[in-house]
Amino acid sequence: MAQTRPPTPLPSFLMGLGFGGFIDGIVLHEILQWHHMISSTQPTDTVAGLELNVIADGFFHVLTWLLVMAGTTLTVLSWQQGRLAPNWRFHIGLLLLGWGVFNVVEGVINHQLLNVHHVRDDLGAPLSWDIGFLVFGALLIGGGWLLYRRGTRALALRGGGPLGPSPSTPANP
Repeated sequence: MAQTRPPTPLPSFLMGLGFGGFIDGIVLHEILQWHHMISSTQPTDTVAGLELNVIADGFFHVLTWLLVMAGTTLTVLSWQQGRLAPNWRFHIGLLLLGWGVFNVVEGVINHQLLNVHHVRDDLGAPLSWDIGFLVFGALLIGGGWLLYRRGTRALALRGGGPLGPSPSTPANP
């Protein structure tokens, strides 16, 4: 029997980063229209300013799409290499972890350091919304990590996981 290798975490994590960006862009930029990618630097109440913001949002969506495509491509490559498919805890945990990392990195860099937008530019960018965004990201990271670790333990118990022997390894050598 061929040795079965555990799933790799990178594909699910990259998909989580991309999905986190999609949720931010689709929900906060487009549906709720709380902010756009550069709404703190370019006005959204003029046609020219709104056009620049929508273009910036579009480039942002291209980046998030590329992250999801990279994760999807790496998933297929992983399976072609004979790795196990991740179980649901492993996969969903890493999706949440990636989403949380997206929120924290985006919140620190774009909201605080670069000041290109805030969670609620429509309210004059109150700091409480930015802090809430970071706290939500930290909760996603913590919950995602715990779920991912439970998934790795389940893989180890069934054999071949990151913490256990592969199915081809004898139980008592």
